[in-house]
Amino acid sequence: MNKIDTIIFDLDGTLLNTLEDLTDSVNYAMRQFGLAEHTLEKVRGYVGNGVGKLIERAIPQGRENPCYEEILDTFKEHYAKHCEDKTCPYEGIMELLAQLHKEKYRLAIVSNKFDGAVKKLNEKYFAQYITVAIGESATVQRKPAPDTVYQALAELSAAASNAVYVGDSEVDRQTAANVPMTCISALWGFRTREQLLEAGASDDYMIRTPQELLPLLYRLQQAE
Repeated sequence: MNKIDTIIFDLDGTLLNTLEDLTDSVNYAMRQFGLAEHTLEKVRGYVGNGVGKLIERAIPQGRENPCYEEILDTFKEHYAKHCEDKTCPYEGIMELLAQLHKEKYRLAIVSNKFDGAVKKLNEKYFAQYITVAIGESATVQRKPAPDTVYQALAELSAAASNAVYVGDSEVDRQTAANVPMTCISALWGFRTREQLLEAGASDDYMIRTPQELLPLLYRLQQAE
């Protein structure tokens, strides 16, 4: 493995615990259209592929539902106003980013959350460490397409061969494979170890806490 100097992070389920705010906005949209609300655990399984897929999974008939676009817009409007109500960084994340910044790693966020929310949340929580934050938009394909990762690498003037992707889901693994680049799976997020193993992850590339990332990076490079 080449020297790792760049780390690209997923956002939801990796840097930020956004699940409660996402659930609240999903259920707000459900109520507006007389639909059944969802538990936190249900929504946990719906996230990871962007808000369009989230709402598709949350409503009867999915995208075939005649109210799909209205429900999606209702969710987006509510979430834009309430995406910071309960959201917070996972324990240990701020300390990790501070150390990575101190060690001169190039850092970015690539997310399937819509771009405005990604930039807003990055500005609030991580701007002192992360200058590149890219979300879903009409101009670039979302994950697992590699386009947003390519964009982040270009903005950082970084190479995929010197980068790793850190995320919590099967979508993140697929994205990294499509670049290609090394993927490290975060076990504190929205997927279980078993789900990640089913998606092809290896225990050798899993971390249970943010504090395990740097030691893993050191081990990977020493094993070269």
